[in-house]
Amino acid sequence: MDQQLLLRRMFDAAIASAQPALCLPRFLPPPPKGRTLVIGAGKAAAAMAQALEDHWTGPLEGLVVTRYGYAVPCKRIEIVEAAHPIPDSAGMRATERIRASVSGLTRDDLVIALISGGASALLVAPAKGLSLDDKQKVNAALLASGASIGEINCVRRHLSAVKGGRLGAACFPAKVISLLISDVPGDRPIDIGSGPTVADPTTPAQALSILARYRISTPASVAKALRRPGDGVLPGDPRLVQNEIHMITTPQIALEAAARVGKEAGLTPYILGDCIEGEARDVGKVLAAIARQIVTHRQPFQPPCVLLSGGETTVTVRGKGQGGRNVEFLLSLAIALDGLASVFALAGDTDGVDGAEEIAGAVIAPDTLERAWALGINPRASLDNNDGHGFFRALGDSVITGPTLTNVNDFRAIVIGPPV
Repeated sequence: MDQQLLLRRMFDAAIASAQPALCLPRFLPPPPKGRTLVIGAGKAAAAMAQALEDHWTGPLEGLVVTRYGYAVPCKRIEIVEAAHPIPDSAGMRATERIRASVSGLTRDDLVIALISGGASALLVAPAKGLSLDDKQKVNAALLASGASIGEINCVRRHLSAVKGGRLGAACFPAKVISLLISDVPGDRPIDIGSGPTVADPTTPAQALSILARYRISTPASVAKALRRPGDGVLPGDPRLVQNEIHMITTPQIALEAAARVGKEAGLTPYILGDCIEGEARDVGKVLAAIARQIVTHRQPFQPPCVLLSGGETTVTVRGKGQGGRNVEFLLSLAIALDGLASVFALAGDTDGVDGAEEIAGAVIAPDTLERAWALGINPRASLDNNDGHGFFRALGDSVITGPTLTNVNDFRAIVIGPPV
């Protein structure tokens, strides 16, 4: 089988394993005595709502917000589209409607919260004294800073009126069952969509420290908001005690699905980790060194094999190109491999969007650098300019999936060995 075709089959298998229709139904509770209200946000939120509708027998109503282009038809749950990764007014209006919908609930009512990756930007309600513009500026600066997703979400929670358990607390006394699709390293509920229904153990002082650590200049209103006494929903808050959290699918499950495809094709799969973080270009260098060791010394694994990994790397933006963390990783990997024979790789975001581009990722082969030079493209200059998408688009090696309706973070596969 063609190596690049095999890589795409593994990527598609990872995405298919995380479809809400497959993984959500078994986590649904029995209908309550009172109302069932569905709320939620994320790139998978609409598909999750559709799966819930298809398997729910009682009365149902609600509203979820998803990324532009990610809506699917629902009959009883309203779907609203908004912007990601930078929030917009559509997301803010939808969030206000969700907040209004959960007021006045009773102990007999049930709230089902559908939360997936992207919810941090889609579920937007600025904290007291802040504007949407404030949130947009801080969000953009954080995304370009090289901060980890945990650090970014810590700041987001303390600038929000709904994140960090605040939306969950607003549902009290109704019970809240949160169904989560993990897109974060470690599968921490507080970091999935910045935890709108999950108690927050962090403090505003920690958020201020993160902004200072990455030298992020903020509007005066942001600094003022973070210096006010905290009004967060802390662990043990009685408004959240009866609630339930269920992780319905994770990056590890997606990697295992890809591993099965690789094994069926005659490769020995090795999952290196589902929560790899760090600068994308540094991760590229490390995995290139491992691949070279396998090719040269048959250590620590024997070829033919496939190295699989997930997680969420970061990119410190210094250039002006079009990039994302997956193509940044791949370009760094290709440069470090320097045309090493029998090594092919694919990296992509399982939501179909790497960075801000409607491109999931790309593939590389032993001739990637050679073909780039033939087109007059300097690979190192492209990397320095954070222009991974421009580089792979010129080679015709971009991976485009369209909206995948799910999100279990980054996917990386490196095939090493003779053709299968």
